[in-house]
Amino acid sequence: MVPVMPEPATLNASDREIAEILKAARTIAVVGISARAERDSHRVAAYLQGAGYRIVPVNPGLEEVLGERCYPSLTAIPPSIPVDVADVFRRVEHLPAVVEDAIARGVPVVWFQSGLCHEAAAARARAAGLTVVQDRCLKVEHMRLAAR
Repeated sequence: MVPVMPEPATLNASDREIAEILKAARTIAVVGISARAERDSHRVAAYLQGAGYRIVPVNPGLEEVLGERCYPSLTAIPPSIPVDVADVFRRVEHLPAVVEDAIARGVPVVWFQSGLCHEAAAARARAAGLTVVQDRCLKVEHMRLAAR
């Protein structure tokens, strides 16, 4: 008998898993953050900071965002800074490289923001033991699930 693989959407994290991620996380690396306040990456990071999370900005072209030192990559973040979630705002073609950095850094959760989905990168992350959330906004999910 040939096993039936679930549809990609069913491979995404459930509401229960997302709520657990949000509850357990303390530090979130925002990969691809912008210094421009009107950009989604900046607004989401500012919201998360206001909700009590520590934000670690990741963008090779910036020195500081939202009062936090910015790092050029996940792997450049010092080991003394624990990273619980990598919230990714990069273009889809960059997701495999971000996943490799998350694996190398030991980040337990990679979160691809709304509009971002890459099944091969997600499969690689899952095979390495990481939890993957795709095509969801961390801010929207926090607002939705924190209200429960």
